[in-house]
Amino acid sequence: MAEDTAAPRDRRPGFRGLPRGLRVTTYVAVLVVLTLVAGLATFVVLARRPLPQTTGELVLPGLTGEVEVVRDEHGIPQLYADTLDDLMRGQGYVHAQERFFEMDVRRHATAGRLAEMFGEDALETDLYVRTMGWRRVAERELALVEPSTRTALEAYAAGVNAFLAESSPTETALEYTVLNAGGLDYHPEDWTAVDSLAWLKAMAWDLRGNMAEEIDRVLTADAVGARRAAELYPAYPYAEHAPIVQQGAVVDGVFEQDATTGGTRNPQRAPFTAAQRAPLAALGEGLARMPSWLGRGEGLGSNSWVVDGEHSATGEPLLANDPHLGVGIPGVWMQMGLHCRRVGPECPLDVAGFTFSGVPGVIIGHNADIAWGFTNLGPDVTDLFVERVRGDTWRYDGRRRPLRVRTETVEVAGGDDVELTVRETDHGPLVSDVDEAVARVAGAAGSRRSGPERDEYAVALSWTALQPGTTADAILGLNAATDWDSFRDAAADFAVPAQNLVYADRAGHIGYQAPGLVPIRRSGNDGTVPSAGWRPENDWTGEFVPYDGLPRVLDPDEGFLVTANQAVIGEDDYPYFLTGDWDRGYRSERIRRELLDGGELSVADMGSLQLDDRHPLAPVLTPYLLDVRLRRGYADDGQRLLRGWDFRQQADSGAAAYFNVVWRNLLELTFHDELTGDQRPDGGSRWMGVVEQLLERPRSPWWDDVATDDVVETRDDVLAAAQLAARDELTSRLSPDAGEWRWGDLHRLDLRSNTLGESGIGPVERMVNRGGWEVGGGSATVDATGWDAREGYGVVTAPSMRMVVSLGDLDESRWVNLTGVSGHPFSAHHTDQTDVWAAGGSLPWVFSREAVLDAGADTLTLVPADGD
Repeated sequence: MAEDTAAPRDRRPGFRGLPRGLRVTTYVAVLVVLTLVAGLATFVVLARRPLPQTTGELVLPGLTGEVEVVRDEHGIPQLYADTLDDLMRGQGYVHAQERFFEMDVRRHATAGRLAEMFGEDALETDLYVRTMGWRRVAERELALVEPSTRTALEAYAAGVNAFLAESSPTETALEYTVLNAGGLDYHPEDWTAVDSLAWLKAMAWDLRGNMAEEIDRVLTADAVGARRAAELYPAYPYAEHAPIVQQGAVVDGVFEQDATTGGTRNPQRAPFTAAQRAPLAALGEGLARMPSWLGRGEGLGSNSWVVDGEHSATGEPLLANDPHLGVGIPGVWMQMGLHCRRVGPECPLDVAGFTFSGVPGVIIGHNADIAWGFTNLGPDVTDLFVERVRGDTWRYDGRRRPLRVRTETVEVAGGDDVELTVRETDHGPLVSDVDEAVARVAGAAGSRRSGPERDEYAVALSWTALQPGTTADAILGLNAATDWDSFRDAAADFAVPAQNLVYADRAGHIGYQAPGLVPIRRSGNDGTVPSAGWRPENDWTGEFVPYDGLPRVLDPDEGFLVTANQAVIGEDDYPYFLTGDWDRGYRSERIRRELLDGGELSVADMGSLQLDDRHPLAPVLTPYLLDVRLRRGYADDGQRLLRGWDFRQQADSGAAAYFNVVWRNLLELTFHDELTGDQRPDGGSRWMGVVEQLLERPRSPWWDDVATDDVVETRDDVLAAAQLAARDELTSRLSPDAGEWRWGDLHRLDLRSNTLGESGIGPVERMVNRGGWEVGGGSATVDATGWDAREGYGVVTAPSMRMVVSLGDLDESRWVNLTGVSGHPFSAHHTDQTDVWAAGGSLPWVFSREAVLDAGADTLTLVPADGD
């Protein structure tokens, strides 16, 4: 097959390698640190200095009463206070104790200030974030949120800052010791309410929808033509994979779960010219270089489902959730409980679950009355517009309009400041300008004009997250909700990222609500490819799908609900366009079938279903592989493993190892001769759908290798070649003996620090990284340990946590985190849950005060300062 000589895209979590500015100082830092730690005792002191105090008393200024922090054997804290202000102040303090370096890096990322810490190699990311203006939007949001939310944000920030005031950098995080030993001389700034709001923009970016697909569709069509490109984006299989909501429709703008109606649109558009495609290609490459921990935006998914009492062995609802995100260390979640000692209007929280360090409240979890879970709704909330730009103007509807222009200065550690000019049209910022700005910094030619002034092409980004929203209100509202109505009222404020919300309550109800800002487009734009920005018919209308018109259901007829990123509702039953780029639905349908056949489920049954590792394509593809006759002996060893295989992908499965290596080789042999870069298959659910259809067309042009002029390959030729290549690869990677092949030997979970863990310096990486877990599962599987076929077999996305909530007895609930609660590399709680997670286990999730105290291993009391 033709070989792509372009440098491969690095999709590992974290930076693509530590930025050069930090790389130099880190070499110095390593020498200094190694000198300091020549004695083991000194090293232990440096490593343990940042570990938090978890017993006794500490003064927290601003408190009106005592805050108890009860930690269990895994360090998971449960906080008790008399006022909401004290509770939020205590949460900020505890988050900072465990995770401040992570919080600090995140706020630099969302403000476009990473280069201040990490030098020139972080500059491109800063330029993209500054161009989009994440922090500018967050600053405007602070004025929009409810006064009570702002008060909570400020109390939380005060708790963080109380920790910083009493802690030197070396007492805050080991990473600061390394950085400052290299001469950075860094002291963290105070935390602000805007820092908390800005992180929600990063999560919205991570779950932003189909922006990458918009670019890929255009570039794929350019490579193989529009008709063949369309074959690589098959329509959602509604007949085989049920949507989330299977009843109801919109009547007079309101979704009614017992009604029926429908609507659709089908815009036509002219293809882009080569000149118009050029900035799209450059933009796609640039966005791919943004650190994946800041947001992959593709290949992500989640599972959640809820069953009512008739389907539950407890007689009350059960709710399960496991969001799938990029892997790294520390993980994105920190478990925590927030409890008002006396719950009432002035102190309404009695909640526990998974929090974001840096953000007050609980993101996913349960309180004393309700439970909720998230999966990514995945609506199309981003559009790219190709603009015709001349000088400081852009063309629209036959006229020229002035660009909005602002200038920002980006500080660079170890280098000169960089001045960035941000230009915007009415559609949004010109994100393609970043490519030119990077070229200027690198000393390459980068002029917007050459010769006579004429229109040039740039790409603007429209994205719902670039307008201020009230998601922070929704988080605290969900924490305090007591029933379906108050839950829906809180969800109405959830702007971005739009999520599927599943619900259960202790009164026995279950439900689903789709919230979020989803734009309504004009007739010329269906959101699948970039649009011509000079044509008004391509614009957004300025209106959004009304909240009351978004799908929802309470106590569905089936008695359960499944959300796993599949279509939300049937395409003929719903008048609004949400997206055409749903997950293919393999996970959701597998879960549905298991629920239909499972009878009454226990908490353990729900947890077992989260670990279901059956490959969705294997039942379809395996018979085709076995029909190909291979030479007996060495060549057909893999086929012998496939005979009788149950299609499960346990870590110790030899058949799973062979099948997945065949799959990767099949994709390469079929598509790499005509597709390049990010257009090549990652092996996820969309590509499974593509190959499933191609298997029925043995002489499709896709099977033919365009590099072999005298041969026209067919399906069976490729299936044979893929199996032979897989046999050779497994022999080289694992063993000549097929009996020694194990999927877990290829499919490993490595957790890398997003900063120092990518330094390329052995002692530093060993200090902060952890790895080597052999896991089962795979892409598009319920146990969604995703891997990227363009790179290898290592885990790149995974369930970031797993939880099962028992509404009949909240103390019987279970949870587990991908990593641990601590961000400190030498804490006992840095990865103490990873072993449990990788083994498919979970931890008791106690909630009642009696159970929390009984499980408590350490208690810290935060007390007011004298005079408070």
